[in-house]
Amino acid sequence: MRTKLSSFNFNLPKELVAQYPATERDHSRLMVVHRDTGKIEHKIFKDILTYFDEGDVMIFNNTKVFPARLYGQKEKTGAKIEVFLLRELNHDARLWDVLVDPARKIRVGNKLYFEDENGNDALVAEVVDNTTSRGRTIRFLFEGPEEEFQRELSRLGNTPLPKYIEREPEALDRERYQTIYAKEIGAVAAPTAGLHFSRELMKRLELKGVHFAELTLHIGLGTFRTIDVEDLSKHKMEAEYFRIGPTAAETVNESKVAGKKVCAVGTTVMRSIETAVSAEQLLKPVEGWTNKFIYPPYDFHIANSMVTNFHLPKSSLLIMICAFGGFDLVMEAYKEAVKEKYRFFSYGDAMLIL
Repeated sequence: MRTKLSSFNFNLPKELVAQYPATERDHSRLMVVHRDTGKIEHKIFKDILTYFDEGDVMIFNNTKVFPARLYGQKEKTGAKIEVFLLRELNHDARLWDVLVDPARKIRVGNKLYFEDENGNDALVAEVVDNTTSRGRTIRFLFEGPEEEFQRELSRLGNTPLPKYIEREPEALDRERYQTIYAKEIGAVAAPTAGLHFSRELMKRLELKGVHFAELTLHIGLGTFRTIDVEDLSKHKMEAEYFRIGPTAAETVNESKVAGKKVCAVGTTVMRSIETAVSAEQLLKPVEGWTNKFIYPPYDFHIANSMVTNFHLPKSSLLIMICAFGGFDLVMEAYKEAVKEKYRFFSYGDAMLIL
């Protein structure tokens, strides 16, 4: 049984970590892994069109990333503070769960000032609680209407690129670190498997008769937290909000019952649908929180194919992929990806597992 964290390690050269997206969304590389034969193919992402037919369904996560990283100053001392917005706790009170860096300088009662490009105080927040060593609860002191507050947050915030992208966010990131079908604001990280889909490719899939279903899972930082236990059965995922509506469930179930391909676009989609399995082994409408951690051995109930990016060694994402694709085959595919210099992580290349 592959339940030991150390089994999921591999050597990843640093230069394979993508720092920028491909020139065009659907021009990234695509590795196609066939579970039935063990065959591995090397394609371009837009070639995914050839693997799906009329009546198949693709399930997308329509969460939208908000500009969650703010840079401010502490009152009196003027010390520079980075504030990472994790999630809104109370809409009316404008209370947010945040990470602060450096955390040791921030105490309950401190005020934080966020300036615009002209040096004017645009937003002020007060620290109201300590939640963890790095985490805090802050209240934004803003008297204007909600739309104006959201505009200020968006204007002052920066695209929350993962730390392994070792550069400052640029203008292109506002668009490219977002799927083209993103709608529901609430994620601090993009569902990266979906970044490869262009409008043209989506249209061509639609014309071919492929159905689309959307769900929402707001990705938090827990997805990227390192696993610090060797025994995977003892790892606990942080809960993330998700919602699957009746229309999406119906669309997926029609294809499943008809024996068509049901494709989970990304690990967040896979976690969501596996949290919402009915007694009849079909997808059911659900709204709530999931902390589901999928590791081998695991029987999948809804999807029979998936699109995913190339992930970090010993990450919960890689572990799930091994559960779906088979440990030996996926680790062989990753070895091949390193050899063929595929690009890894958020802005990297993609894998289709059939």
